[in-house]
Amino acid sequence: METVEPTKTTPLAADSSDSLNPPLPSLADLVEKSAKRTRELFVMNHALPVENVPASQKVRLSVKISDEYESVKELPYALLTQQKAATERPGSKAPVAAIPAAASEPGVKVLPGHAYPTAPGVSLSEETSVVPEISEDSIQQMIENLPESKAQQEARKTAQGVVAIRQKAGYQTGPPTSSSLVRKPTLQAQRPEWHAPWKLMRVISGHLGWVRSIAVEPGNKWFATGAGDRTIKIWDLASGTLKLTLTGHISTVRGLAVSPRHPYLFSCGEDKMVKCWDLEYNKVIRHYHGHLSGVYTLSLHPVLDVLVTGGRDATARVWDMRTKQCIHVLSGHSATVADVKCQEADPQVITGSMDSMVRLWDLAAGKTMSVLTHHKKSVRALALHPDEFTFASGSSDNIKQWKCPEGSFIQNFEGHRSIVNTLAINSDNVMFSGGDNGSMYFWDWKTGYNFQKTETTVQPGSLDSESGIFASTFDRSGARLITGEADKTIKIWKEDENATEETHPLDWKPSLARRRY
Repeated sequence: METVEPTKTTPLAADSSDSLNPPLPSLADLVEKSAKRTRELFVMNHALPVENVPASQKVRLSVKISDEYESVKELPYALLTQQKAATERPGSKAPVAAIPAAASEPGVKVLPGHAYPTAPGVSLSEETSVVPEISEDSIQQMIENLPESKAQQEARKTAQGVVAIRQKAGYQTGPPTSSSLVRKPTLQAQRPEWHAPWKLMRVISGHLGWVRSIAVEPGNKWFATGAGDRTIKIWDLASGTLKLTLTGHISTVRGLAVSPRHPYLFSCGEDKMVKCWDLEYNKVIRHYHGHLSGVYTLSLHPVLDVLVTGGRDATARVWDMRTKQCIHVLSGHSATVADVKCQEADPQVITGSMDSMVRLWDLAAGKTMSVLTHHKKSVRALALHPDEFTFASGSSDNIKQWKCPEGSFIQNFEGHRSIVNTLAINSDNVMFSGGDNGSMYFWDWKTGYNFQKTETTVQPGSLDSESGIFASTFDRSGARLITGEADKTIKIWKEDENATEETHPLDWKPSLARRRY
């Protein structure tokens, strides 16, 4: 049997297997080969240096020059105008820029067109500008001749508007100077009007207690007073004689008002009562109940049949005069309502309180329109001007003048350093303020100037501490001032008819140091 020898692997078979799986090249060889190939592909188009391309170099230089020197490559308009004027002077043969030889002449400055043109060995080029040397005066003139920017134009328009507003407001303004567009307004204190001094005319006695309230009837024939003796007395204004005494209150009578449209007298007192007296029968016909404590003040509305009272319960109440109904309770004060005033136009009701506030009320809604918080002490007195839409409020810190309807502050009446119990204003722009220590101050309403200071004369037999002034009012003509005082008397004052501006000159000096708040 023939034996078959096993097949042996030949070297050819081994070589063929190695050819199918060649060894991998190293990573470094592959990176080098890739870099060489990349260079071959891109070197022809992108590998040239920038300095070898003239067009690129020119664009690059142009952009750089434009970015860095765009704002200064041209002279300002004023300098160009000055340069042009210098070239056009008589005797000039050619434009200065075309005469570089002039650089050596005295009074001539060379403005170079390239770097360091005046260095040794560097000649002037045609681009070099030669201009006459400019003095400081000419530079200042050029600056003044520069065209205005938008910001300067807006500033000038604003300044002109401010000047117009100040001139319209009455301030005296001067013309603008070279250093500033607007001169500060020259404030000038207004000269007060001359008023004759007031003197005591008559002293009326009859009450047995402090006289706390006064009211003059519309016909200016008589006036009524209420006092701590719980009575209301009616006096003849011309002679000062007693005409009538009304009794009914059981405590001090603190408020009185005579109706201009009805034969009624209204009174209120510390007994919580508000009474309506019929002067035809001299008796009480109505009571107004509602206050929880003493009623310190009352006021009649000049047009409506409405009565407003204020008292120690920190409220003001609005009453229907005929039906006795309480229309509104004006609540908002936190202390005694010491005085209340009514007027025809809004705000129709004004109240002053011991909480140092003055409130302006909307009568229709029964709500506060505004609150004046300027005072720091109790506001015990209010006074309406008979002709103007203004009023005054009195406190121990200051007497202040206000403008209606918003209650904007006008000015202070400074100097009455005492508790101001009462204020009164007449149509001649004279305001009176009476103090708790008997001091009497007369003021010019327009300027706030105090033209007279005096003190009341205490009735013989009274203590010096009984010199307080509790109530005051001018009569309907404004020629007589009636005061109710702590010495139980009523005093009538009048202007001195013999006084003139020569005998009683106005001792006034302008001052701008007054407080305006």
